[in-house]
Amino acid sequence: MRRPRFRGPKNLPVAYFHCVSRIVGREFLLGDAEKQHFLKLMRLYERLCGLRVISYCLMSNHFHLLVEVPKRPSPEHLPDDAALVTRVRETLGDKAANELEWELGHLKSIGNTNGCEALRERWFARMWDISPFMKTLKQRFTQWFNGRHKRKGTLWEDRFRSVLVQGECHALRAIAAYIDLNPVRAELCDDPADYRWCSYAEALAGGKLARQALVFLNSLAPHGGRLPDAQQPKSHQESLRRWRCWLFGVPQSENSQAEQLAREKRRSGTATTRTRVDRKTALKVLAKGGRLDQATYLRCRVRYFTDGLVIGTREFVEQSFAACRDYFSPSRQTGARSLRGLQLASKPERLFAARQLQKEVVT
Repeated sequence: MRRPRFRGPKNLPVAYFHCVSRIVGREFLLGDAEKQHFLKLMRLYERLCGLRVISYCLMSNHFHLLVEVPKRPSPEHLPDDAALVTRVRETLGDKAANELEWELGHLKSIGNTNGCEALRERWFARMWDISPFMKTLKQRFTQWFNGRHKRKGTLWEDRFRSVLVQGECHALRAIAAYIDLNPVRAELCDDPADYRWCSYAEALAGGKLARQALVFLNSLAPHGGRLPDAQQPKSHQESLRRWRCWLFGVPQSENSQAEQLAREKRRSGTATTRTRVDRKTALKVLAKGGRLDQATYLRCRVRYFTDGLVIGTREFVEQSFAACRDYFSPSRQTGARSLRGLQLASKPERLFAARQLQKEVVT
């Protein structure tokens, strides 16, 4: 019997999850049409479930999502019948909304209050929760994919994997950048701007939701919390510039220099890329006891980001461990485990996980 999904402390006002799911057999089945439809469904159920996709990357045999999950509202703040019907209409269309509206009205007309509340609860159970969102997204895509390709059976390798990520700190920004750089790690491109199916490329193309997510990520202070209003991005263009500096390992203090370099490279017709260290070189560095800097490890596959269970500061991981003590072995004394082999700019930016993996930090 498999263990229930780790959801973290119940008192978190907002939870962030890095979710990964792979095609069965690791086959490369997702082409441009499939990725486009997956993205359409993702945005649809994002609205219906009341969540927000902060970052994403769709590959040919798997996908990454970084999802913001607000805590479910208290009973007195749940949407009323009219608001619920409106949300369903805006996402699932008139047919589903009209059926819901009629059923709610019918139950009320016969005085079946319990039936009405049960119906509302069935809809609310799909909202503000990562598991129903991912389940519905994967099921609906499988139905579409199987119909399109005249196939039957499961499409996904297993249930999705998820890691609880600390919000409003370095960890969230690191995971988001790690997701955007997935096509670079797969050697599909040297610049994520050239890969259509990631959130960074969508933001560059003018995608409203992707740009809003970047504004949020760029508003986070390096050591936690939000930047003062005066230091936050003043425009989408500034937000995109800051995020590009983050992806390529350029400190914010070097922004003006980075902008000048970008302009020079645009004039010369060369791409604004940065030399990256390949996997073999990274493993050699680790084998000799060295550490990887931010620009390098984000371009390697960091297993902690998909298997670490919880990612964040030592304090956040310890709090999650204490709040969910029954999830762990009784013999375990502490929760935080360091991510070996990573070298970050300052001590407050060091990352910890709830699992200490047996293999190297990158694979």
